[in-house]
Amino acid sequence: MTEKKKIAILGSTGSIGTQALDVISQNKEHFAVEVLAAGRNVELLVAQALAFRPNVVVIGDKEKLQWVKDRLFDEGIKVYAGPEALEQVVEMEEIDTVLTAMVGYAGLKPTISAINAGKAIALANKETLVVAGELITKIAREKAVNIYPVDSEHSAIFQCLAGEFHNPIEKIILTASGGPFRGKKLEDLLHIKKEQALKHPNWTMGAKITIDSATLMNKGLEVIEAKWLFHLKPNQIEVVVHPQSIVHSLVQFTDGSIKAQLGLPDMKLPIQYALAYPNRLKSDFPRFDFLNYPNLTFEKPDLETFRCLRLAFDVLEKGGNMSCVLNAANEVAVAAFLEDKIEFLQIPEIIEKTIVKAHFVAKPNLDDYINSNTEARRLASEFAGIW
Repeated sequence: MTEKKKIAILGSTGSIGTQALDVISQNKEHFAVEVLAAGRNVELLVAQALAFRPNVVVIGDKEKLQWVKDRLFDEGIKVYAGPEALEQVVEMEEIDTVLTAMVGYAGLKPTISAINAGKAIALANKETLVVAGELITKIAREKAVNIYPVDSEHSAIFQCLAGEFHNPIEKIILTASGGPFRGKKLEDLLHIKKEQALKHPNWTMGAKITIDSATLMNKGLEVIEAKWLFHLKPNQIEVVVHPQSIVHSLVQFTDGSIKAQLGLPDMKLPIQYALAYPNRLKSDFPRFDFLNYPNLTFEKPDLETFRCLRLAFDVLEKGGNMSCVLNAANEVAVAAFLEDKIEFLQIPEIIEKTIVKAHFVAKPNLDDYINSNTEARRLASEFAGIW
């Protein structure tokens, strides 16, 4: 029997984190949980700790440290709090793989710490590569660290490239469901409420990523992430709308042939593939049947109505710190929309204004990314009227 992989899960109480724990619970002979980390959901974090017996638990909210400690004191589980603690914990010698499932910019620094410590990364936090893709991939190369994508689209590309890494890519095609407003025009989106935007037709996800799917920003972030994961130029990345979410993405090689990865919309499969790579573990996940999906359709994305996707391509072309600016402005705008402070169509407006006004840095270092993130959040908050 091979030794179990010891996993650290950053964002264990979120959608990806909870599904990862389901995968681990079904494969206890292959995986053990070494670290669990969450932001504020202390009740679920403690329940997870009692079920999976990690060595360490980290709660992001320092004010809740004592509450967690009191409930895990008799269990021999170490408890720490705050982002600095998380950056240190991921360097633990016992950890084999770090699953980064935190939402947003918060995942950047702990991911860098884990890479510097030589840990394999199962990447579900797409914002890490959006914010600082050039820096992250540079460090990963220097440390000989593998980054395994967890996003269903990037996992699909990764799976299509298995055995093909020596063959040049002509382009990749990322599929998008189109979200809850596929086919709508600008006038149809004037008075959209968050309850409507949170009803995704195919996937069950957290609130922030669901809104990103409704604006197509999620696909824009994936375009930027794909550039860094697969060493592509912007003109080698294409997006098509595929409402059924069965074809998760495709790779076209220079001979013209295309490989695709198909399956039912279920994040557990890409999570398991990333954690178990290079092995495929047996699962009881629901199986796809072509007879249940006799028609798979594909459409061109509407970049006029869903401007967020166009903005993502724009900043990718410009380079430098602009993807970091885009991400920060988007996080502020989405949070404001979820708090009923702005309208749905103001999200791309705020992002575009922030991109125009933010300082451009052609060759950013980590400090530049940190400063760009701070500046972009301030600008976006001003444009949203919440500063």
